[in-house]
Amino acid sequence: MNRLSRDPVALLKAAREGQRLALARLMSLVERGGDEARLLGAETYSHVGGAYTVGMTGAPGSGKSSLTAALASVVRAEEERLAILAIDPSSPFTGGAILGDRVRMQDHVMDDGIYIRSMATRGHLGGLSLATPQAIRVLDALDWPWVLVETVGVGQVEVDIAGAADTTIVVVNPGWGDAVQANKAGLMEVADIFVINKADRKGADDTRRDIQQMLELSSLGEWEPPILMTVATDQVGVDELWREIAAHREYLENCGELKARRIRRIDAELSEIVTRSLENRVVATMDRPETAKLKEQLMRGEIDPYAAAAQLISMAEDDN
Repeated sequence: MNRLSRDPVALLKAAREGQRLALARLMSLVERGGDEARLLGAETYSHVGGAYTVGMTGAPGSGKSSLTAALASVVRAEEERLAILAIDPSSPFTGGAILGDRVRMQDHVMDDGIYIRSMATRGHLGGLSLATPQAIRVLDALDWPWVLVETVGVGQVEVDIAGAADTTIVVVNPGWGDAVQANKAGLMEVADIFVINKADRKGADDTRRDIQQMLELSSLGEWEPPILMTVATDQVGVDELWREIAAHREYLENCGELKARRIRRIDAELSEIVTRSLENRVVATMDRPETAKLKEQLMRGEIDPYAAAAQLISMAEDDN
């Protein structure tokens, strides 16, 4: 396999033959970014469209990893194959993913019908916002029918990633907070299904009522997000969650919204790629002597910041 480690095309072939090490190295190429990742993207792009993506987000400690592991058991009981991408923050020291709760998924590690990967940004242009869709495409091209993207929290990046899925699950706990906090987190905009996990704790019914009130005050379309109660560690309510995912998928396919969502994601990804590419080109000019002169002119008030920025962009364009 070492001979194939720098060849995305050969790695794809090996992964299609069932070699897990090849798939792991493909994921590493995606995280690392650069020319090999772009070649891999070109090789996989025309072979996608079959996978259905489920995003799962929620505050740290809400039990997302336990719920993911429980859901994986339900999926496998129906003899479906599932790939799990656990999106973690990058380690400030190694750039690798912080594994955290991934140990809770260890029951599925030896199952050939489950693939688990913790991802971090490492060197990818645009970070996780671009690495994640490319990783999903690789799994799609390798005929994984279901891809679950679990994020580490509910910051803007995590919401963006979860919102890039076909169906997005927002996991909360009893005593979760009020509508203002929810709207600040952006959860109302991305949630297709709400799950109150650890529902055996006090306050679960109050939390359900709060979410229902928020939904009633929101501008919802034809689909009203169901609110489910689960205890993932005891496998309670997880079968119902799987049924609701299937129901949401059927709804999206029947009304044409699935295709519309995917078109919007492609538009957003293209815009992100263009923006990040231009940004990197301009940043590359910051250490040039011409830039130092521009900064001196700025300090003396001989030029304004917008004019200076326009000159930097012009220099970046001239370099290409």
